Amino acid sequence: MPEGYCVKCKAKKEIADAVEELMKNGRKAIKGKCPTCGVVMFKILGGKATPAATAPQTPSVPPA
Repeated sequence: MPEGYCVKCKAKKEIADAVEELMKNGRKAIKGKCPTCGVVMFKILGGKATPAATAPQTPSVPPA
């Protein structure tokens, strides 16, 4: 379980119902809820996402 900071409880807690997302700028993040109060928690992960993970690869067809 990923850990984040809840601004309502003002404490570090494990993120419940965590889902990994891709932000507009290409960085990965985890979004979920605080297990105590239910407020949305959001944690930005380090580094940019790899191009292979952001765009689906198309199979290349060899020339005939």
